[in-house]
Amino acid sequence: MRILISLLIVLSVFQCGFCAINGNVEKNGYGDANQVIDSASGNPIDRAKVTLPAKGYQTTTDSQGRFELGAKINSPTIMSVDKDGYKPFSLTVDQNTVSKPLVIGIEKTNPHDIIIDKDMYHIGDDNYSEKSANASEFRVKAIGPSYTKNFPINGKTDGQLCLVIGSIIGIDTKMARDMGQSKVTTAYAAPPEVYFNGNKIAEIQLNGDNQQIKIPRNLVKFGANNQVTIKCGKNLFQMAYIDYDDIEFMNLYIESD
Repeated sequence: MRILISLLIVLSVFQCGFCAINGNVEKNGYGDANQVIDSASGNPIDRAKVTLPAKGYQTTTDSQGRFELGAKINSPTIMSVDKDGYKPFSLTVDQNTVSKPLVIGIEKTNPHDIIIDKDMYHIGDDNYSEKSANASEFRVKAIGPSYTKNFPINGKTDGQLCLVIGSIIGIDTKMARDMGQSKVTTAYAAPPEVYFNGNKIAEIQLNGDNQQIKIPRNLVKFGANNQVTIKCGKNLFQMAYIDYDDIEFMNLYIESD
């Protein structure tokens, strides 16, 4: 029997106009074999690309949506599923997650969904503790303390637009430490910040998957280029120099309800 699990995201909205992301969404379950299915119909999806970027591993689902994970997973790492016509999907997996065959449900895109970026990025200064959250899985060189991407929003929609971050790891905030995600005991960092068209719309407190951030409608430029920026946090206990909190993330897109 296949079981799909859905954990809801927790958002706390502040009067200052941005959100603090304190949770995540995972859509997965267990079955008789690793499999990718359509989350609405339950039908298997063939030729979906399944990758473990930090491991340099990539495979493709067969006609029954099944796949093998031919890489050893010792600590939390990001797994991505990509299929044309479907929203990018990421899941942070570990030894416990893959100890049983996974069943992953992915959703079809709608006409107003906008894929911003499917690649993995590392922002920070490449200076981090081995006890940092997920540090053992960092493989990509840092591009600097921030990431920026410009993209067009061509069609206008009356629905709520949300920026989705497929997966994010490496966050060493106090909340991440208190939740056991970070093992750094002597310090913690400010949370990563998310900006839309130059305006701060969120702080991300925890590592997680499918983190959804509502975009204030007055910030959206319909029929023109828009910009998203993610800035990593800083070590709040280092005063001699700026010590950036290294993080990695992948799969950015905008969806409309």
